Amino acid sequence: MKIIVNGAGGRMGKEVVNLAQAGFRGAELAAGVDINIQQKTEYPCYKNLKDVSETADCIVDFSNHQGTAMLLSYAVAKKIPVVVATTGHTDREILMIKEASKQIPVFRSANMSLGVALLVELAKVAAKTMPDADIEIIEKHHNRKLDAPSGTALMIANAIKKVREKSRFVFGRYGQAKRSSDEIGIHAVRMGNIVGEHEVLIGTDNETITIKHEAHNRALFAEGALAAASFLITRPAGLYSMQDMVSIM
Repeated sequence: MKIIVNGAGGRMGKEVVNLAQAGFRGAELAAGVDINIQQKTEYPCYKNLKDVSETADCIVDFSNHQGTAMLLSYAVAKKIPVVVATTGHTDREILMIKEASKQIPVFRSANMSLGVALLVELAKVAAKTMPDADIEIIEKHHNRKLDAPSGTALMIANAIKKVREKSRFVFGRYGQAKRSSDEIGIHAVRMGNIVGEHEVLIGTDNETITIKHEAHNRALFAEGALAAASFLITRPAGLYSMQDMVSIM
């Protein structure tokens, strides 16, 4: 499985490159792309995706959501499946992803961890089983993260909303009156070098259930992205998520 890593010079891109070079999940590094690349690399690396001439079976994207249009244009033109692991997409960019998935296989997840996928499913079950419980989501990340709340926190909240259709999201709750029963509270913490923590609290007056996932190393997400690429290259055109991959395991 030959892959192109878009955002190869970033924190997560470097993790994917290292794993691909080590042959994780049968991966082989075809090329890297990073607009900020300065030093010479031991693999073909370009500043612009459109300059890549190497053939590949899949693109793994850990770049920036602002490059979504170029990423999808290239992938559709080359008929290459793409794993979108970038977060912070606008509504317009999400629409682009959905449109591209009509022509090529696209895997999109705000979090590439299998453990987080399990957390999402457990949170949905708890929310449905305890329909009157309050729900709060707390996410923690390093102080350099660009988006808040995290894409993973929103993914969890949207999953819960599927079983609580009348719920609404409340961010931070600054200066607000008392909590209403239809709220899903979402809170972001930015501090130090925290890789990623997501905690879901489901509580009534008499009991509280806490579901928590903590990432210890960024390699976790790189492993998940390459697992997603391996899954994706055998699929027809369509939009896939971590839940799709977990369901066949």
